[in-house]
Amino acid sequence: MTLLTGPGVSLGRRGEEVLERFGDRESLFFEGRWYRSGELADRGRRAARGFQELGVRAGDRVVICMANCPEVGLTYSALWRAGAVPTPVLFLLTEDEIRHVVQDSGAVACVTTPEFLPKVRAAAGDLPVVVVGEPGDAVPWEQLEAAEPLPLVNRTPEDLAALLYTGGTTGRSKGVALSHASLDAAGSAAAESAYLPGRTVGLLPLPLAHAYGLLVTVGGLHAREAGRSVLMRWFDPAGWVQLVEEHRVQSSALVPSMIQMLLAQPLEEHDLTCLERVGSGAAPLAPEVQAEFERRIPNVEIREGYGCTETSGLISSQPPEERRVGSVGKPVTGVEVRIEAPDGTVLPAGEDGEICVRGPVLMTGYWQSPEATEHAVKDGWLHTGDIGHYDEDGFLYVVDRIKDLIIRGGFNVYPRDVEDVLLAHPAVLAAAVVGKPDPKLGEEVVAFVQLGDEVTAEELIAYAREHLGAYKYPREVRIVDQIPLTSVMKLDRKAVRAQLLQG
Repeated sequence: MTLLTGPGVSLGRRGEEVLERFGDRESLFFEGRWYRSGELADRGRRAARGFQELGVRAGDRVVICMANCPEVGLTYSALWRAGAVPTPVLFLLTEDEIRHVVQDSGAVACVTTPEFLPKVRAAAGDLPVVVVGEPGDAVPWEQLEAAEPLPLVNRTPEDLAALLYTGGTTGRSKGVALSHASLDAAGSAAAESAYLPGRTVGLLPLPLAHAYGLLVTVGGLHAREAGRSVLMRWFDPAGWVQLVEEHRVQSSALVPSMIQMLLAQPLEEHDLTCLERVGSGAAPLAPEVQAEFERRIPNVEIREGYGCTETSGLISSQPPEERRVGSVGKPVTGVEVRIEAPDGTVLPAGEDGEICVRGPVLMTGYWQSPEATEHAVKDGWLHTGDIGHYDEDGFLYVVDRIKDLIIRGGFNVYPRDVEDVLLAHPAVLAAAVVGKPDPKLGEEVVAFVQLGDEVTAEELIAYAREHLGAYKYPREVRIVDQIPLTSVMKLDRKAVRAQLLQG
């Protein structure tokens, strides 16, 4: 049998290839049960017909609002098979936020679970709502699976494969249109960079509705060997440790806040020697946190990568043959990255500027927003809004977001530099740094910290002063019960700024 491995393979076809390549096997563990790949494939084929009978046609968008469960992956698979477009939203979104996605995307249906059904039904209006679990007055998932299997609907590489909405931290969230080709290219590069020899067991606690979780899902379609996956409904530090130990997990994908939470667990009391690699992405990882995690789990290696929704979740990763701690690796296959000055000049190694990207992983544009697309993508280069630089060996470093830059007395202060120093203090569990308007200096540096042990704000200021330049260290430290995180567990700097305004 010849497999279609070149460009021009839809994600529906990619799913068929996986079953053809590896056959029927135990492939997914979720909450006490192993699911077989043949069973999941058959359910996905039937659900594809079920969606079609519900009125979903090729190119139609379907909003998905669920916590992690096997039916999330089944919905993706079924919609790709039917030629439709998954439009995932995080279940933590409000009714108004979900309504915006439903209306803006022009969705024809929604899929959810009982705990979110009232919110989704209110947001969906008159659209059909499929519910996984107790149906109530919604369309039961079992009705979809009762249909006959649907043959694969052909789609071109340029066709829309997923519509992901950005967080909307600067206004209403925008839909990021990702084609089959862009997601497939990112999945292939992700599988290449994350490859571990042997039939590995991977643990996924990331929300499948997020670009990072979707990237890991599509990366699985490019696996070289028949590995197995353990899926968490949502991240729980103690549960993560238990699953690693119980299933002898070798790899897991995390975000930095998850890694910090795991450091509060009694890791030494568990046999985690099976764990070989942890991927870290979606936010910068403090070197001190990385070092502490690797010290406490001696066999593990953290490999930091970088991407954004507009690049199908992937731009760079650590090369398999080497690692540079503190960097996000090198651009993945087919992706070009350059560093630009504000005037568009391409900067040499060692100089900070805006990270700009082009390559097959790029979005086709923002959904129904040509002006926003034109602003972000110029001459084929996506302007990420991130500040970074290359070193002399071609490793990429992400310094901060342009909009988060603090300018104090004419000097640039990157919040991450200050946060990394504060996180190195043994009493600090989490830190967030923002700029406060100042009549003399323009902005002043203010740090919010979450503590795990006793220390005063004055002691933290003195500590930071020892490790940072005179213009960088925070003149004000505020101790809070918890540093706010977004729904995907990234630092919510917008909420921190709101706390600053509230005093």
